[in-house]
Amino acid sequence: MREVFSLASLAGIAILLLSAQVAPGIKAAKERGKKVYDANCLTCHMEDGLGVPRLNPPLAGDKVVKGDKKKLITVLLKGLDANTEIDGEYYNNVMAPHDFLKDQEIADVLTYVRNSFGNKGSMVTVH
Repeated sequence: MREVFSLASLAGIAILLLSAQVAPGIKAAKERGKKVYDANCLTCHMEDGLGVPRLNPPLAGDKVVKGDKKKLITVLLKGLDANTEIDGEYYNNVMAPHDFLKDQEIADVLTYVRNSFGNKGSMVTVH
């Protein structure tokens, strides 16, 4: 019985240590990402991530934001054309490519967006 308890305790401690290591990484990425967002995204997608109806799509609750990271990275790097349909709504502003951002800035801003505005997603990292 003691053996089972101590193994369970060790497993619990290991999980706490791992989560403690991951949490600061996400927190730091979000802090850096907010700066990138404020400088490059806020004007169109707004402070609350809700965008502007029929002009700029919302980031809050968006399936692309919460979905495949590669697709999200592609949108950021290549932009979007005017009259883009997202979830049955059309948005008429062009999103310019943001390929001028450094890899770490891209990872940070996408981590911020994936974990803000009610979104909950995994971190985007540079490989």
